Amino acid sequence: MSVTVHDPRACRLGEGPLWHPERRQLFWFDILGKRLLSREGTDQREWQFDEHVSAAGWVDEDRLLIASEIALFLFDLETGTRRDLVSLEADNPVTRSNDGRADPWGGFWIGTMGRNAEEKSGAIYRYYRGELRCLFDGITISNAICFSPDRATAYFTDTRSRQIMRQPLGKDGWPEGEPAVFVDLTGEGLNPDGAVVDAEGCLWNAQWGAARVARYGPDGRFLSAIPFPVRQMTCPAFGGDGLRRLFATSATQGLSEKATADGQTFATEVDVAGQAEHRVLVDEA
Repeated sequence: MSVTVHDPRACRLGEGPLWHPERRQLFWFDILGKRLLSREGTDQREWQFDEHVSAAGWVDEDRLLIASEIALFLFDLETGTRRDLVSLEADNPVTRSNDGRADPWGGFWIGTMGRNAEEKSGAIYRYYRGELRCLFDGITISNAICFSPDRATAYFTDTRSRQIMRQPLGKDGWPEGEPAVFVDLTGEGLNPDGAVVDAEGCLWNAQWGAARVARYGPDGRFLSAIPFPVRQMTCPAFGGDGLRRLFATSATQGLSEKATADGQTFATEVDVAGQAEHRVLVDEA
């Protein structure tokens, strides 16, 4: 599989790639640069914020729900205006938002972490119909939030643990029972970062420091991996025609010597379709 550069702008911490199914456009974040990026054809677009922003879900053609270090807010891509929906650890100066994704019920899961990866300072929340509820606490680096196509399972990781967890889901998409280990990478010394699930129920995981995105079957068995030309891969997303293009963000953070491609956003064609990103349901007041 040939990997190409989707966008050459280097991100200090590229994250949260989102293929907007109505706009047919990829959005992603540079968390440490406090910016949202995209492309429209050959035109590069960029929105600068005063706070760290990290993940989004689509609400309609022009609006995203964006997670920042202090809030979840609605953002209008055409006017640049925002409306805060709910506070997110705004009274905790230690933490910021990190990985997040919309679920099949129209909810939005969002993880937090310490700005300097302080031990167990983060958590994972779900925003659903106006309510923000903490699902898991004591998380050091929240990542890999994604969902199975049959709506039965959510996945997440604390990168520091090197284990990807699977969480059964019940009524309205709330967790039911306790999470269990889905993939254990401790023996390989691999660091699970962002993840997405394809239409066949296989999980694709970016692995920080390993220059690859790996694919695991619904049973957690390793299937294959796509090598990338940079070490710090952060998160994949499906998009393009038939959702058969895999995009992936990367980062320059933590690299004492930076190569030319570090921090860029990449793309490659794959032989399996992804899932369309779910719409976030927002109660309009």
